[in-house]
Amino acid sequence: MNIHIQKAEEKHASEILELIKELAVFEREPDAVEVTLEEFIRDGFSENKIFDTLIALHESKVVGISLYFFKYSTWKGKTMHLEDLIVTEKYRGNGIGEQLLNTTRQIARKEQVARLEWNVLDWNQPAIDFYLKKDADILKEWLLVRMDREKI
Repeated sequence: MNIHIQKAEEKHASEILELIKELAVFEREPDAVEVTLEEFIRDGFSENKIFDTLIALHESKVVGISLYFFKYSTWKGKTMHLEDLIVTEKYRGNGIGEQLLNTTRQIARKEQVARLEWNVLDWNQPAIDFYLKKDADILKEWLLVRMDREKI
């Protein structure tokens, strides 16, 4: 299968958002995606963007993404957060996720980040196995803490 990995352009925004919605369904949160296309374009493709996206293209169709952003650790310095690594269901099992993760890791090395991190649901065993195979550490002692818009 011929897959090309590249940085996303604004013209890919709607396809990327569709993959994000597909992930929400997979993660049993089909109505959780609230971001509009306009917000997504502003936040990912404007002069003041706050995230970057790699895309996996197959015959000019976006079949996978790696969406990431930089943050700061007071202990380690510059770090990188991988928000989503998605391959559309039809194309899973073809090494696309591995290509996306490897390219994301290359960017992290180039940017000289101290740490690359992401979250995985505790019931998503295929993803957990994939990450462990890639030599990632899954931290069990850290709990995710969040406040939604209504609580902020």
